[in-house]
Amino acid sequence: MNDKYERQMKKGVLDMIVLKLLSSEAKYGYQIIQEMKEKSGEIFLLKDGTLYPILYRLEDDGLVSSKWSEAEGKQVARKYYEITAAGLSTLQEIEAVWERISAGISRIMEG
Repeated sequence: MNDKYERQMKKGVLDMIVLKLLSSEAKYGYQIIQEMKEKSGEIFLLKDGTLYPILYRLEDDGLVSSKWSEAEGKQVARKYYEITAAGLSTLQEIEAVWERISAGISRIMEG
């Protein structure tokens, strides 16, 4: 099967998923990628080149903020992303939209 449809469907929910993963605690990029992979049962396998533009856009929109950690010992400095109050509010709105859309799709698909 052509994976074009799968890519399109996934693309539409990435902002929501990233905000959801950041709603519990601040995370750095690789951590977000790994958590998304694990929690989705490997449905979402993002590359850096996909994740970082999403994070930058969310930051530009004021939905996440970022800060660098201090390098300690062998630990390198990492840029951590954290959801903002506006991001939490937006996440609630997106989740409500997602619920309506997925319920409508289910009704159509069940025939």
